[in-house]
Amino acid sequence: MDAILTNPMVIILTSIILVALFFYLGWMFNSKVGKKSLISAEERSKQILADAEKEVVNLKREKLLEVKDEWYKKKVEFDSEINQKKQKIGNLEKQLVTREENIEKKFDSVIKKERENKQVEKELNEFKKNLEFRNNELQKLEQEQNAKLEKISGLTSEEAKRMLIENMVSQAKTDSAVLIKEIHDQTKADAKKDAQKIIVQAIQRTAADHSVETTVSVVQIQNDDMKGRIIGKEGRNIRSFEAVTGVDVIVDDTPEAVILSSFDQFRREVARVALERLISDGRIHPARIEEVVEKVRLELEEDIIREGENTIMQLGIHNMHAELVKHIGRMKYRSSYGQNLLQHSIEVGYLTGIMAAEVGLDINIAKRSGLLHDVGKTVDKNVEGPHALLGYELTKRYKEHPIVINAVGSHHEDIEMEHPIAPLVQAADAISGARPGARREPLEGYVKRLETLEALAKSFEGVAKTYAIQAGREVRVVVEHDKIDDLIADKLSRDIASKIEGEMEYPGQIKVTVIREVRKISYAK
Repeated sequence: MDAILTNPMVIILTSIILVALFFYLGWMFNSKVGKKSLISAEERSKQILADAEKEVVNLKREKLLEVKDEWYKKKVEFDSEINQKKQKIGNLEKQLVTREENIEKKFDSVIKKERENKQVEKELNEFKKNLEFRNNELQKLEQEQNAKLEKISGLTSEEAKRMLIENMVSQAKTDSAVLIKEIHDQTKADAKKDAQKIIVQAIQRTAADHSVETTVSVVQIQNDDMKGRIIGKEGRNIRSFEAVTGVDVIVDDTPEAVILSSFDQFRREVARVALERLISDGRIHPARIEEVVEKVRLELEEDIIREGENTIMQLGIHNMHAELVKHIGRMKYRSSYGQNLLQHSIEVGYLTGIMAAEVGLDINIAKRSGLLHDVGKTVDKNVEGPHALLGYELTKRYKEHPIVINAVGSHHEDIEMEHPIAPLVQAADAISGARPGARREPLEGYVKRLETLEALAKSFEGVAKTYAIQAGREVRVVVEHDKIDDLIADKLSRDIASKIEGEMEYPGQIKVTVIREVRKISYAK
């Protein structure tokens, strides 16, 4: 048994049989599994084909939809473009139709004008023919007339011409003699006017010089070295002082004195006090000048109020509006024909009160009326109108007594007098003004001329301030730098000069100086 088992042939056969057996068993198993896999693969392939067909159908639908959308968009764009082109074509057709109509109208108009021109030309030809015919007739009539005249007068045409020329020469000589006489008389009259003008100018210059004597203030200085400090380097101090105060500063050979000249008493007083303080302080430069002048101006404004209060207390008047008290204080720096306006008004107040007491009228109202009768002269100079009516409006605005209002407005008979106190005020005004030495007419005329000069220069747009200096021989105009540039400033000076020439009468000439100044200020903190 062992020998059989160990026999190689047996082993080989056994192995072959086993391999065959295993092969058979494997084939059987694989065939069953393969069939199942094949069936499964077929089902899968069918499913894949079905899915692929569905996907193709869906993709086809999507592409069809996209194509339809794209086609619709293109169609809309195409339709829009077609419509626009149709609209343009329609507009062009309308324009063409309009042009055709216009051309037809113009053509008709041209044809009509041609017909009219032909008609006019025809009428002109007929008129020329008629004119030639009439000229021929006139020439015949003229020849016949000349023949008749020669026959009647016994003169030939040449003789008649010679006589006519002689008569014309004689008439011309007579006319020329008359003309020469008229020219001679006119020349004498013009020469007389020119002579009168020269004399009047000389008188006005003299009057102005006398007026200057009463419109100046003298500031005493310690020594003449101070004059150089007042003038400053290259004149900057004196220019700044004159520009700020509107006063003419005269630094001449007068020992230990500087002269301030201005027709406006308030300006002159501000300048006098400010200059005295600057000299006392010793610091004289443009910034310090502006600071001191402004401070003095405010102090004098307060002094005006105190002066008004003292005046009404002096006259025993009570319950007066504060603004009227301020206007009364301003009278201190006003004049009436050379007479101080405040002293004149106080005097009229006293006189009116005395006369009212004599006739049994209200003394207090009489004094108020007399004191306020010239209050209109303190109103801003830019406001036009008689001072009596200006005072009437001012007292009415601040609710003065009706009798006082009427007396103020009627003291120059600008309105009707309604109470006996009104004529008393008028009489007191005349008495105060008629006192010997009370008034000087030339000064008042001089001051009015300078006020008019300042107002005229200030009437132009862009002008901030105006100052009449040099006794009215110069007007300085300070302009707003943001409204007036250098070119306009040059034109403005000429315009002001032209207006002064056209609207004012004055001796000699007036210098117009336009000042344009720009200041930039910053503070270091």
